Amino acid sequence: MDLNRTRHGEQQHQRRATLGLFEMLILDHGTRVRSHGADIVFLDKAAKKRIRKEVGGDRGMRVFDRWLNSYLVVADDGSIITTARRTRRVKRS
Repeated sequence: MDLNRTRHGEQQHQRRATLGLFEMLILDHGTRVRSHGADIVFLDKAAKKRIRKEVGGDRGMRVFDRWLNSYLVVADDGSIITTARRTRRVKRS
């Protein structure tokens, strides 16, 4: 499970102590929105429901409670630019 990250993306991953497994779940199930030349990948209600089903219900989701409001900024080449926590809604077009 080797994720391609930029140098800044790796620093933010370590700084925010996000799980690589959870980043994979966001990339696989998250909603993508194009913004400023990159994709923002985050979990909306439908994505959380898909993940809940995959990890075995509410009990499995408790492991990820800490990161449920996180999002990834992904470059066009697929590398993770940064990881952050949402403090407000993501605007969709």
